[in-house]
Amino acid sequence: MRIARFSIDGNVAFGAVEGDKPDELVLDIIKGIPFADFELSGTKVPLSKVRLLPPVLPNKVVAFGRNYAEHARELGNEVPDAPFAFFKPSTSVIGPGDEIRYPSFTEDLHHEAELAVVIGRMCREVPRERVADVIFGYTCANDITARDVQKREKQWARAKGFDGSCPLGPWVETDLDLATAGDLTIQLTVNGDQRQLGRTSEMIHPIADLIVNITEAMTLLPGDVILTGTPAGVGPLTVGDEVAVTIEGIGTLTNKVVKRG
Repeated sequence: MRIARFSIDGNVAFGAVEGDKPDELVLDIIKGIPFADFELSGTKVPLSKVRLLPPVLPNKVVAFGRNYAEHARELGNEVPDAPFAFFKPSTSVIGPGDEIRYPSFTEDLHHEAELAVVIGRMCREVPRERVADVIFGYTCANDITARDVQKREKQWARAKGFDGSCPLGPWVETDLDLATAGDLTIQLTVNGDQRQLGRTSEMIHPIADLIVNITEAMTLLPGDVILTGTPAGVGPLTVGDEVAVTIEGIGTLTNKVVKRG
């Protein structure tokens, strides 16, 4: 099931996305929230009549860096022996179609296409055999990075945590199992030109390892998001660019880069 969060006539709701053709998609509005038992209302609205929002509002986004060997090497970094985590604040999250506002403190803004894992229940110290039980679903992410700031400041709070640096969407796909999610095509285009292409099977540390690793240290809450790393091909964005992340079996997340006012 594809679960979207949307607004219509000033109201915010969740809905199940139905249909196959992009111009015929409809939302069946969900009664309640999708992280608990819910029912479909039977009230349906065309997707074209709503504004899609970030599919979740995470308490925290836990991101893992250098989790694809070729990406680590393209930036001159060593491949880490263990998962390497950092955080993006909730204020970094924007949705499909939202503008990425080019920060004034960087001159080298980069795209990073990523598979995002959405957590479905409160959990900590998750054993490997129970990882699938805590996953709600998967969505597309773009770990927007101020690369010059990242290199200059060493720690990544400003470089990766600024407002709008974590586009998510267009919805959460809940029907992918852990094995399938571990071998999906992930690609990114800028103005229609392909920049990144890889498979999630190229991760150094697979999804289960990442969740085991982070829940050894902290509690994850429903709606929290895990970013699993980016394949090679990261590169600069400029004002006016349209950047799109497409992941097999999930969908496409599209955003435009604009000058920050």
